[in-house]
Amino acid sequence: MAANRKLHMLLAAMVLAGIAGCASTRLDAQWSDPQLAPNPLRGARVMVVCEAYDLAIKRICQDQMAAEVVARGGTAVAGPDAAAGAPVRPLNNDQYLGAARDAGAKAVLTHSITTADVSTGSGVSIGLGAFGIGGGSVRGGAGVSVPVGGQQTNTGYAMNSRVTEVASGKLLWTAKASASPSSDVSAQLGELTKAVFGAADKAQLF
Repeated sequence: MAANRKLHMLLAAMVLAGIAGCASTRLDAQWSDPQLAPNPLRGARVMVVCEAYDLAIKRICQDQMAAEVVARGGTAVAGPDAAAGAPVRPLNNDQYLGAARDAGAKAVLTHSITTADVSTGSGVSIGLGAFGIGGGSVRGGAGVSVPVGGQQTNTGYAMNSRVTEVASGKLLWTAKASASPSSDVSAQLGELTKAVFGAADKAQLF
């Protein structure tokens, strides 16, 4: 029974490790203006804008952006929305910059969200609840069951971020991060936001 229990726990750990490995977020690239002075946004008013076709994604993303700006000592100002009833489409920089000037913002921080549907699932079913070893059997055990059979479609998101100086309209910094497909959209957006803000910290924007 002790051997059965150890094997059961080992299989459970392998499955959980596999699941965790699928949900990875990475920073793909970033660029900074070579003439960028250190900490240009420290204590500044920053307009935060999220470009997304889904209004719920836009709101979640923008709220997360604002929280990250505030956590770094800045003041977050919400960017302009598309007209009521219109598709949620990216606005151009001129519209952002005009609104940012009116709000007294020093820079505009924009996240542009893109999506890619990826089908996962290999037709394999992994179950950890009942198996036999040496004539014995364990039923229930750790109570772990992970069905992987069939095709399941989740959405993976990518985030392209940029910081534009309001006074000059000059691009100061840009970065791209991407995440593996996941059914937890809010968590995925949160990880992407952390990835690009981590890059912004290394670039000494705040």
